[in-house]
Amino acid sequence: MSISTCFLSELKAGDSAVIESFSENEISEKLMEMGCLPGEAVKLERIAPLGDPLIISISGYELSLRKAEAATVLVKK
Repeated sequence: MSISTCFLSELKAGDSAVIESFSENEISEKLMEMGCLPGEAVKLERIAPLGDPLIISISGYELSLRKAEAATVLVKK
């Protein structure tokens, strides 16, 4: 299994990854307050039928993110 880097919004339902960094400081502060910290494991649980929002599992709970927010989170698969 090769390690690849992509944005959280590019994962498919069921994919797991580790948060690496953020591309926007303003949104990253909000996400870090909700537990989305670099080095934290994340799993994309579900994607809404129209593609927005995304439901992720992180730190033992589920979090709903807009696709635009998820597109600022760089992850390693």
